[in-house]
Amino acid sequence: MQLTPHFALAEFTRSAKAAQLRLDNTPTGKALENLKRTAEILERVRAHLGVPIIITSGYRGPVLNKAVGGATSSDHLQGLAADVIAPKYGTPYEVAKALAPHIDALGIGQVIYEVSGRSRWVHLSARVPEKTVNRVITIAVGQGTMLGIQRV
Repeated sequence: MQLTPHFALAEFTRSAKAAQLRLDNTPTGKALENLKRTAEILERVRAHLGVPIIITSGYRGPVLNKAVGGATSSDHLQGLAADVIAPKYGTPYEVAKALAPHIDALGIGQVIYEVSGRSRWVHLSARVPEKTVNRVITIAVGQGTMLGIQRV
């Protein structure tokens, strides 16, 4: 199922962990509606960057979210978030820096530059966090949460 011109539902539900554990990661109802909204944000991000973006993690059902160690309050559970990279644009840090000043124009609720060991990605959420200060942050395992997009 194509959600938008450049994003299919399969891109949001693909998961190596779900395949390994033989989990059904099919969203229904509200999560599917939210994924369409999230895909529309990714379309605007793609146009802004001028290059394709790759979804590394999208929708996660409750069992999959637990299996990957996701937060119980994760926006991925509701189809409101996608972790992305855009190698043709640059590093995840460069992508996050490019998007942060334009979150309102692009309709992004939150941008998080995430770092875990050698892995780096950009978390984009359709949901605006309760505290405005948390709209643009960096989260690095072992270093915690930092305001803004920080090089770590």
